[in-house]
Amino acid sequence: MTNIADIDPSRLPRHVAVIMDGNGRWATSRGLDRSQGHVEGVNTVRRITETASELGIGYLTLYTFSTENWNRPKAEVDALMHLIVIAIERETPDLIKNNVRLAMIGDITRLPEEARERLERCIADTAHCTGLTLTLALSYSARWEILEACRRFATEVAEGKKTPADMATDADFEQYLTTAGMPDPDLLIRTGGDHRVSNYLLWQIAYSEIYVTDTFWPDFSSQDFITAIANYQGRERRFGLTSDQIK
Repeated sequence: MTNIADIDPSRLPRHVAVIMDGNGRWATSRGLDRSQGHVEGVNTVRRITETASELGIGYLTLYTFSTENWNRPKAEVDALMHLIVIAIERETPDLIKNNVRLAMIGDITRLPEEARERLERCIADTAHCTGLTLTLALSYSARWEILEACRRFATEVAEGKKTPADMATDADFEQYLTTAGMPDPDLLIRTGGDHRVSNYLLWQIAYSEIYVTDTFWPDFSSQDFITAIANYQGRERRFGLTSDQIK
């Protein structure tokens, strides 16, 4: 079993992104309402945030609610929105205590106004923190993000603030993404066993290492997270080069 002491602090992923899948299936397999899976999933968020902070990881981004999730039954969506807000408000004092800064990406305009305002207050309360940045991808879609970035640049061109020639490099485009200022994820973890990226950070994960586990999110432990980090550290990242070139 890999322990935190076995992790090489010089080879940590700077940014870990997570697709937190399996809450509903976890609950259904136990004869519980799906909402109970989401409640239990909040406990997992707490322990994985604490573990990532303890390891010294700089950024942890969690796929909390996708734009496709708006199509779920209204009762489940309403319960999820309520749970997210209540959980974040409850955890904010501990985030501050642990020097964790909260951030949010996605089409935030679709969130209920009260929920958005309450989440934005929590974000403001942690703005001074300088440790781990915990980002919630809420009402998020990578295709929406890329289209929105294109629209923003096109608007600036139409207003005479930019020219098409100003979009010359990846970095030029990345400043229009919701993740501007963050490093790309080095590691993408998906729980629940499905082998797909589900419209999540499509631009940013171009060279991310991917780690999939069958474990449902509510059962994903600190030890599971450490195992994923150890697995990442055992890989050779070539970025299109050969092994000899890397060496």
